[in-house]
Amino acid sequence: MRDPGFPVFDADNHMYETPDALLRHLPKQYKGAVEFVDVRGRTRIALKGRITEFIPNPTFERVAAPGAHADYYRGTNTKGLTLREMTGEPIDCRPAFRDPAARLELLDDQGVHRALMFPTLANLVEHELRDDPELTVAVIHALNQWMHEEWTFNYRDRIFPTPVITLPLLEAAMDELDFVLERGARVVLIRPAPVKGFRGWRSFALPEFDPFWAKVEAAGIAVCFHASFPPLTEYVAMWEPQATDNAFKASPFKVVALGHREVEDAIASMICHGTLTRFPNLRIASVENGADWVGHLLASLDRVHGQMPQEFKEHPVDVFRRNVYISPFWEQDIAGLIDLVGVDRVLFGSDYPHPEGIGEPLDYLDSLKSFDDDVVRKVMSENGHRLLALTAA
Repeated sequence: MRDPGFPVFDADNHMYETPDALLRHLPKQYKGAVEFVDVRGRTRIALKGRITEFIPNPTFERVAAPGAHADYYRGTNTKGLTLREMTGEPIDCRPAFRDPAARLELLDDQGVHRALMFPTLANLVEHELRDDPELTVAVIHALNQWMHEEWTFNYRDRIFPTPVITLPLLEAAMDELDFVLERGARVVLIRPAPVKGFRGWRSFALPEFDPFWAKVEAAGIAVCFHASFPPLTEYVAMWEPQATDNAFKASPFKVVALGHREVEDAIASMICHGTLTRFPNLRIASVENGADWVGHLLASLDRVHGQMPQEFKEHPVDVFRRNVYISPFWEQDIAGLIDLVGVDRVLFGSDYPHPEGIGEPLDYLDSLKSFDDDVVRKVMSENGHRLLALTAA
């Protein structure tokens, strides 16, 4: 175990849910809407009868080893291996991936003091159920009930699971926010994508959602925009046939076209539609979306402000730097990100135990070797604690 000399805050850890996570509390009227089915000897998840392969093994009984895909994301895949080939032999799902007590022991072994704990299975729910807002709300509420029973929303003031808020139906979203706040949530997870209600698609940053954001600001909790099933998948399909929606079988064009456009657009909407000006104390964190998109967004915001300053009550780049935290991938230009947004807005996140993350979370320190101790402490500890309004002790 590496000891950096301060309490490490990991802004990107994951649990592996059981199938029961979506089924245990799903109301009877929705029986059959979520199923785990056998397809040629493999378990798949089917939502309203539609099978998705986005997560290849939705039971997570066998998973890829943490950090197995490091060479791919580092851009050093010199042997031209597929992600499946890089994965090698899967491992059995460890108790620490499913149970908070076991996870706390693992965090101690890893030298991590506190961590945000994101669900994994939730990534695909909102996308696949986008045409049924009421069912989306019901499944997400069932997931949050399960998460609270199994993990709590604040486990011993060290593990902070992230309940999900889905926003197609405003009143339901406000009720769900009340539900998680009453149970001690310090952070919520919102998918960075437009939402589809009964009147069609729109941004959750439009003024009609102000009652929700007012409640979030008043509660003082953080909001995470975590990478999820990309909302632009259909756009990519216009350019090339999609044989599968498997997240680990992307084509070169899909990787280039998608990038992390969803979070860039979500934050652009929060700024251009005025939410972060109307509610200046909101704390928004972009997690597992990397940081390569940040420079493009800031340049675009600066340009549009120069073109139509009358549309903004404050400079949009200043808004970004005030309200938004970024968790860069370990292989990216962290120094360049700090130059863009300031060191106080950069978060350490390992994505443990996902294969695209870091096998040992504190190996992230290797990406910070060129920085002085003050910068390292802020990225690895103080900024994450500030995001959750906690003391780094």
